[in-house]
Amino acid sequence: MIERKFVAQKFKEFQIEEYIIQSLRNVGHSRTKMVKTPLGEKIVIFTSRPGLVVGRKGQNIKQLTRTLKKKFDLENPQIEISEVDNPNLDARIVAEKISDALEKFGSQKFKSIGHKVMTDVMKAGALGIEIVVSGKVPSARAKSWRFYSGYLKKCGDVANEVREAHIQAHLKTGIIGIKVSIMPPDIKLPDSVEMRDKSDIKEVKEEAPKEAEKPEPKKEKPKSRRKKKNESERTEIPE
Repeated sequence: MIERKFVAQKFKEFQIEEYIIQSLRNVGHSRTKMVKTPLGEKIVIFTSRPGLVVGRKGQNIKQLTRTLKKKFDLENPQIEISEVDNPNLDARIVAEKISDALEKFGSQKFKSIGHKVMTDVMKAGALGIEIVVSGKVPSARAKSWRFYSGYLKKCGDVANEVREAHIQAHLKTGIIGIKVSIMPPDIKLPDSVEMRDKSDIKEVKEEAPKEAEKPEPKKEKPKSRRKKKNESERTEIPE
């Protein structure tokens, strides 16, 4: 069945993306895109640090290419590195930045880390951001902390454009879950209104429609009074 073929292809792409995510940790990895070409499989890796992904003299790319070809039975994999324009607007890169900071400084400074990252994202031009940190922070009991700023849609068609990412930070106290939701600045809201200057508005004078000229009423001719036959003129006869 052709449906099974498509499902198998998508599952294979998912496995390749998961393997690349595990292999490229702490290098600002955003997402992976796989395109099938006549020459083979083209794998595009979006990252904020292309130098760390490529490695010295391209050693990391060569090793990754050999591994993908052997493990996933690819014919001729070609890896391409693409740099992310604005890392502060990418949800996965922001979540990875929070995870690296927690693993480096510990869970005691999670508030300062959350507020600093949130400020950087809003300065980059985002309409809104939400950061949820769940786990044993900072006490021994699990809690959920929420950092929120700006405007963020959570339902409707506009919510599909919100960028989300889930990542885990491995600490001595346990695993901490991090969820980041960013509303990009280029999204179009249905209730947004643009105000124009008066100079851009041209006045259009509409003339009132002319009333249709009514035809003059026709003058009726006076009716001729005809005498009835039985009403003849009477003449007086002298006696």
